[in-house]
Amino acid sequence: MTIQTDLKQVIYALSDALDLVGVDDVAHGKRVGIMAAECRRILGVDPMQTTFMLELGLLHDIGVSSTRVHTHLVEEFDWEGSQEHAQIGSDLLARFPPLAQMALPIRYHHTRWDRLTATGIDPAVARQANLIMLVDRVDAMATSYCRSKNVLQHKDAIRAMVVKHSGTYFAPNLVEAFQTASRAEAFWLRMEPRSVHNYLRDQLAHAQPFTVTINELRYLARIFAQIVDAKSPFTAEHSLGVSRLSRFLAEKIGVRPDDCDKIEIAGLLHDLGKLRVPDEILEKPAKLDQVEWLSISAHTFETYQILHNINGFEDIARWAAYHHEEPDGSGYPFHLKAEDMPLEARIIRVADIFQAMAQDRPYRKGFSDGDVIEFLIQMAKQGRVDAEIVALAQSRLPEAMAAARPRRVALSDRAAAQH
Repeated sequence: MTIQTDLKQVIYALSDALDLVGVDDVAHGKRVGIMAAECRRILGVDPMQTTFMLELGLLHDIGVSSTRVHTHLVEEFDWEGSQEHAQIGSDLLARFPPLAQMALPIRYHHTRWDRLTATGIDPAVARQANLIMLVDRVDAMATSYCRSKNVLQHKDAIRAMVVKHSGTYFAPNLVEAFQTASRAEAFWLRMEPRSVHNYLRDQLAHAQPFTVTINELRYLARIFAQIVDAKSPFTAEHSLGVSRLSRFLAEKIGVRPDDCDKIEIAGLLHDLGKLRVPDEILEKPAKLDQVEWLSISAHTFETYQILHNINGFEDIARWAAYHHEEPDGSGYPFHLKAEDMPLEARIIRVADIFQAMAQDRPYRKGFSDGDVIEFLIQMAKQGRVDAEIVALAQSRLPEAMAAARPRRVALSDRAAAQH
């Protein structure tokens, strides 16, 4: 074990990444989790199930990386494509033992109750999935109302809409639990940003620690890398390629083994903040305007915000967030000088540029080995990247290129244990 960290801390922090997809509304998963937990309390005192429902809510949209999909989810009560992200999320978690129990509820969290009961799944799983669906739709309605007015003015209308769908979309006993829980103004006021923060802080403070192995942590990082890379066809496999190349260069330059594990995970997570960038900006074929560029340039700080509060991730957060810093201080978001950039961060910067140039994109083929390294050599001459790391990549170019362009494979337990 090279990184001592708690799985629950990682879950809470990475739920921030999922919430970024909302762009201007960044706490959907948290609100769903809190409402699910509060409804579960009404159904009976079972602290473990209450905690499970909270965490299931935090991660229920783990299959969503597109801002277009998120818009459908919050603006439409039901829509034709709602099942796709549920299946993706289920598949991502099914092979990760610490969270595999969430896979089926996530798979069915957009399946209406009258159809869910015909699937033959475990009734307990069906209730978990349907409770998430119920509060997920409540949050979508509340978000729509809150754009201009206080949600308390509309809580009765929302509650009436839930009752209207009892027995069709929602299980009657879950509707009753929701009606009981949501009668109090406090239920709705808990959804305000400060209250959400305090609620989760208190839950995490009283949670039982769950230490993860390095292989489990690597696998979880790969799940989130896959979510980020799926956001746009322009970035498919980018994070995995950056991670593999970063580790390769770190090992060859003599970084100690423990830090090689960290740099691999930092490479997987370096672009988490891009989940907040609207799809149309990432996919724009023309030059970005100033506003669009500012949206893109914020992603490294978003990555830092997500990662730096996880105990054991202090180095990972910095290395991941520094990948657009330049040695002369002209980079972003911190404008660091060369002396303030750790070697590992400088490695990730080179790996990020190398992989982006080498990768096939929908609008162009990846650059040749020679063109990739020549581009980096010119950047090194301009003082924009570390010349020693570029020279190492040049000296091991075929291996570096192979690391930067990984073939897409299904995540599996075996893949997680390869290192």
